[in-house]
Amino acid sequence: MTSTDVTKKLPKDFIWGFATASFQIEGSTNVDGRGKSIWDDFSKQPGKTMDGRDGDVATDSYRLWKEDIALLAQYGVKSYRFSLSWSRIIPLGGLDDPINPQGIAFYSNFIDTLLENDIIPFVTLYHWDLPQALHDRYGGWLNKDKIVQDYVRYAKVCFEAFGDRVKHWLTINEPWCISILGYGRGIFAPGRSSDRTKSPEGDSSTEPWIVGHNVILSHAYAVKLYREEFKAAQGGQIGITLNGDWSMPYDDSPQNVEAAQHALDVAIAIHQCFILQDPIYLGHYPDYIKQMLRDRLPVFTLEELAVVKGSSDFYGMNTYTTNLCRAGGNDEFQGFVEYTFSRPDGSQLGTQAHCAWLQDYPEGFRYRYNLPIYVTENGFAVKDEHMKPIEEALQDNDRVNYFKGITNSLKGAVLEDGIDVRAYFPWSFVDNFEWADGYITRFGVTYVDYKTQKRYPKESAKFFIKWCGENIEAGEKEA
Repeated sequence: MTSTDVTKKLPKDFIWGFATASFQIEGSTNVDGRGKSIWDDFSKQPGKTMDGRDGDVATDSYRLWKEDIALLAQYGVKSYRFSLSWSRIIPLGGLDDPINPQGIAFYSNFIDTLLENDIIPFVTLYHWDLPQALHDRYGGWLNKDKIVQDYVRYAKVCFEAFGDRVKHWLTINEPWCISILGYGRGIFAPGRSSDRTKSPEGDSSTEPWIVGHNVILSHAYAVKLYREEFKAAQGGQIGITLNGDWSMPYDDSPQNVEAAQHALDVAIAIHQCFILQDPIYLGHYPDYIKQMLRDRLPVFTLEELAVVKGSSDFYGMNTYTTNLCRAGGNDEFQGFVEYTFSRPDGSQLGTQAHCAWLQDYPEGFRYRYNLPIYVTENGFAVKDEHMKPIEEALQDNDRVNYFKGITNSLKGAVLEDGIDVRAYFPWSFVDNFEWADGYITRFGVTYVDYKTQKRYPKESAKFFIKWCGENIEAGEKEA
C-alpha cells in the first residue's frame, strides 16, 4: 500500500470477530438431550484422530459459555461466528422427530448474552456434525429425497427460534470437506471411502459428487424457505461458506496456467457447485467438472436449478493459503493437478504451518470476486505449538506475521481494489478439537490448557484486536 493509504480505514460497519464450530468446542456430548452426531463415534475409532482423542470434552464450552462470551467481550469483538449442533436441537434429526427444548434454550440464552454484550451473532446452521440417526436411518447426505427435507425442517426450527435476533445466517460450512473428506478420502466422518483399509463400505468415485450435489440442494431449499417465510419479517441475510484456497500457476507455461484454473474449478466449484458464479450464481457446473466426471456428475432438474441459482446473498469465504499448481497430478479430488509450495527456483512460497497443507502467503488473499464477501475463516497453525510451554506458545510470532500480511492484503483489497469485503473472522477464537488432527494442531488466538480448560490470550489475539481498533472506523455496533 502507498503511504497515503495508511491513514485510510475500513468502514465502520465492517464486521470482525472470531469463529468456532459446535463439535470442536462444546463437549457435553451426552447431556441435556443432545443426540449423537456422526463425529461422536467416528472420533473414538482407533486411528481416526492423530492423538486418539475425541470431542466429548473439547474446550468444555457448553459449560463454560458465559466465560467464553466474557472473554469475547473483553477482546471487544464486533461479532462471533459459531455453529449450532443439529443433534442438540433435534436429537434424531428428522422431519418428524421431536425438538429438544433444552437445546433451543441453550442457544437462545447464548444469543441473548452475545447481544447483551453488543456482539453480533453470526450463525452457521451446519458445520459437519450430521445427526448419527439420519446416517443410520437412510445414509444421511447420500439420500437426496430424505436429507433435503430433514435439513430444511431443521433450518426452519432455527429460523423460528432464533431469527428474531440472528440477522446473519450461514447454511452449510465447506461442502468440499463434507463431500471429499467424508465420502471420498474417508478421513472425516462418516469415513466412507473405496479404500477398504479406511472403510468397509463406500465408493469414492461416485459418493462425493452425490453428497456435494445434495448438500447444495439442501442449502438452496433452506434459503428458499428463509426468503419466502422469514426474511421480510426478520430482515436477515443468508448464504453459504466455501473453502477455497487460491491457486496460482507454477510457472507461466500454458499447461500450468490451465492447471491452476482446473484446481479452482474443483476446489471452489464442485460441491459449492458455484465456481464463484456457477450453479448457485450461474446455474451450471463448470465445463471442466462435466468433462472430468461425465455420467458420475449428478444432474439438476429444471425445478432444482431454479432454486439453486442465486441462492446466496453473499460469498462466505474460508481461505487459508495459496497453492502453486502444475499439470499432471493423479488426484481427481484436486482436478488432476499437482499442488506444491516450492517455486521453480526451489524457494518456498512462505512460512510452513504445523499442517502440511498450509503456508503463509498473504498475497494470495487479494483477488477479486463479484459478490459481497464475508471472510468466515482464515488462520494459521504454528508449527509444533502443542509441544511448547504455555509461555512460549503465547508468543505465536508466526501467527502474528500471518495476520499482519493478511490484514494488509484485506485492507488493500477493500480500499485500493474496490472489493466488497464486509467481514473477517480469523479461525479460531480458541484452540479446539481440530477434527482428524485431534488436539495436536492449534489454530486458536486463545491458548487452551486442556488439563484445566483455562484460556490465555496469545499475541495474535492482541495484535488483531489492536489492528481492528486502528484500521476500522469507529461507530455504533450493528443492531
